[in-house]
Amino acid sequence: MTRVGVLEVRLELPGVRSLKEKRGIVKGLLERIRHRFEVAAAEVDALDRWDGAGLGFAAVGNEVAVIQSRLQKVANYIETESEGVMVDYRVEIVT
Repeated sequence: MTRVGVLEVRLELPGVRSLKEKRGIVKGLLERIRHRFEVAAAEVDALDRWDGAGLGFAAVGNEVAVIQSRLQKVANYIETESEGVMVDYRVEIVT
């Protein structure tokens, strides 16, 4: 049976002073995550805020543990490798 995992992340971007600067940071982060973790990725919230972003990620598979592990690795990567500060995240598995 196919399962879908969704990760929602709220990211603060201290020091960012324009939407153009924010989009450059977010676009680069999303591309790195897509390629490294093979997940779908998009900016999904706070599109008009220059100092924060709402990001969404999705992974598909047949084992819940594998999907959860992949999405947790994405969250860990954001926490350690992004220019922003992850202030909240949520993982949901849809069956």
